[in-house]
Amino acid sequence: MSIAKIIEINAASATGFEDAVRTGLKKCAESVKNIKGAWVNETKVVIDDAGNVLEWRVNMRVSFVVE
Repeated sequence: MSIAKIIEINAASATGFEDAVRTGLKKCAESVKNIKGAWVNETKVVIDDAGNVLEWRVNMRVSFVVE
């Protein structure tokens, strides 16, 4: 029998959505083992006064198997 646990993380990138997801998962993997998947719950952008995107932010649920 295996048990999975889900944690929620936030990550950001000036490059784009995919980079924010990758950066968040890479940082998470530094302290969490056996990551099996992630669900992006929310996407947000920070913009300047001209409407240009300055930063992409994602909120994710990350699942991993507990040893």
